[in-house]
Amino acid sequence: MKKTKNKKIKVGVSIGDLNGIGGEIALRTFEDERILEFCTPIFFASAKTVSFLLKHFDINIKFQGIKEPAEALDGKVNVITVFDDKAQIDFGEETKENGKYAIQSLKAAVASLKLKEIDVLVTAPINKSNIQAEDFKFPGHTDYLNQELEGDSLMFMITEGLKIGLLTDHVAVKDVAQKITVDLITKKYSTIYNTLLQDFGVEKPKIAFLGINPHVGDGGVIGQEDKEVLIPTLEKIREKGELAYGPYAADSFFGSGNYKNFDAIIAAYHDQGLIPFKTLSFGKGVNFTAGLERIRTSPDHGTAFEIAGKGIADHSSFKEAVYAAIAIFKKRKEYKKLTKDVLRKQKRRPSSSRRERFE
Repeated sequence: MKKTKNKKIKVGVSIGDLNGIGGEIALRTFEDERILEFCTPIFFASAKTVSFLLKHFDINIKFQGIKEPAEALDGKVNVITVFDDKAQIDFGEETKENGKYAIQSLKAAVASLKLKEIDVLVTAPINKSNIQAEDFKFPGHTDYLNQELEGDSLMFMITEGLKIGLLTDHVAVKDVAQKITVDLITKKYSTIYNTLLQDFGVEKPKIAFLGINPHVGDGGVIGQEDKEVLIPTLEKIREKGELAYGPYAADSFFGSGNYKNFDAIIAAYHDQGLIPFKTLSFGKGVNFTAGLERIRTSPDHGTAFEIAGKGIADHSSFKEAVYAAIAIFKKRKEYKKLTKDVLRKQKRRPSSSRRERFE
């Protein structure tokens, strides 16, 4: 009997802001043909735009223009034209027009992800200012994906030996404390717990929380939020037998190396988590949108307008985002199969009354 060839994972790529470094780092990632041995990339952009970027950055890729993901060819970079071929690229400039193209690319890619025409999505950086429009009023990818895909999204920053989730992400510092509630803490903890189980194969997750205020509030001297909200909530989680630790003072947690003792850390707000993460990940960090039915990753940086078009952008983080998306897809598939097998065995197992009749 003839063996069927393993199906390659289809990696959708949204092109991001054309005036930033997104196109360069995305295409540079797939210039190494070895990556095409285990995945099939599909860019949502335009054939003319991709041709321009390849020529400008002297990237040696031959791409295939297709009309839909089903036509994608293994071993090649595939491009679906989803916006006007007349798109103007002015590297380093923030323009409303290119914000529109970035969103057209994202919307088309997410639509294919919802329909399972692609297996995972890797998004190139967008500019949060020029994407705002009547039909797109989101501070970033995560909030839009939360609307379009099933689940409760959570920004989960991942790299070798370090995973950081956020209670609040793109929220002004003045609004952080009032947004952190018992319900939010419980929900975010549950999301990270479940993603560690199904997406990373951690059997009994150990999760640490960072305090909301300096020195975890010093018993209420520096704010009441830790004492009145965070600490009691963690005590209730621990009462269920789960390994939730902290809260820890954020100023010494990473420098002491304490973060190495946990499978994940939950930070109270954006900079509390991302400053140490980006410092320790050495440019290879990945932003994974946890808690959704579909898989999306991205590099852990922005459009970098200041170096766009110069051919010096480091594509390491984007490459890691592709690898992470593929690894999570495979791990989640294994977890679902294992869960089904366990449920199947439980259904087949005789009930206690039936077993008694056989004994």
